Amino acid sequence: MKKNLKIYLASPRGFCAGVKRAIEIVEKSLNKYGKPVYVRHEIVHNKQVVNDLKEKGAIFIEELSDIKDNTRPVIFSAHGVPKSVPKEAKEKKLSFVDATCPLVSKVHRESEQLYKKGYDIILIGHNNHPEVIGTMGQLPDGSIKLIETADDVDLLKVENFSKPLAYITQTTLSVDDTAEIIDKLKRKFPNIKQPIKEDICYATTNRQKAVKEIAPKCDMFFVIGSRNSSNSVRLVEVAKKAGCKKSLLMHSEQKIPMDELMNSEIVGISSGASAPDHLIQKLLEHLKKEREISLEEVTVAEEKVIFKLPRELQ
Repeated sequence: MKKNLKIYLASPRGFCAGVKRAIEIVEKSLNKYGKPVYVRHEIVHNKQVVNDLKEKGAIFIEELSDIKDNTRPVIFSAHGVPKSVPKEAKEKKLSFVDATCPLVSKVHRESEQLYKKGYDIILIGHNNHPEVIGTMGQLPDGSIKLIETADDVDLLKVENFSKPLAYITQTTLSVDDTAEIIDKLKRKFPNIKQPIKEDICYATTNRQKAVKEIAPKCDMFFVIGSRNSSNSVRLVEVAKKAGCKKSLLMHSEQKIPMDELMNSEIVGISSGASAPDHLIQKLLEHLKKEREISLEEVTVAEEKVIFKLPRELQ
């Protein structure tokens, strides 16, 4: 007889509105323009999604110089791109569709407005993440100072900032870690200007909140998502911090640690904002083979956000 296993399923989980929109942009572009269409960088950070789109006729590239046929359209990924990319596309007379998440575009506009108003800008984010590269690339080199951790705040010298100071953040950070960094920034620079509405997106916040709710009750926690997906990696950190030390990122090569699973009574499951829902179903099917499952969905928020498609695809 199979042993019982209680599973808490986090909600919201999986695709956010920005990811849905980006995938739809690629699919609609293939319908409208035929194949192939080029996509600069992974449209969203998930292998499964990328492979599905490849099968439908998308060709993924890292730079516009990798495009073999300039008559085909190119799509910019949901993470956003530096200003230099659309500029280069125009110079090459490429037609392009921008799938940047509207919440990332909001941060881009924010940085431009701050720059115009004469602020020195600090960006809290992860070095070399495509979103950070895109945000920093909205302004001339050196206009934005990147910090990654609370310790980095100590390295900022007050005398190095001649103008009023403002901060912005990447949209997919850990809510708690970022709050700690912001708190430190405000102590060091009491007059620092903060975003009118915080930059960490609603989907990141909701998914972390759901994980926090569940993780303390669990023996193990599984987060489905890719290793290069910032928001998925953050969910694992959040689960560990909330009290479930055995929290794992279930990426395409990660196997379920069966010994540990057999010794667990309660397991939590969530997925990053770029992970398709069928991967959750697949994991549940796996677990059902080994254990007698009782499933409880824990919902912390209802997400009704929908982003419009670019005009040319409506």
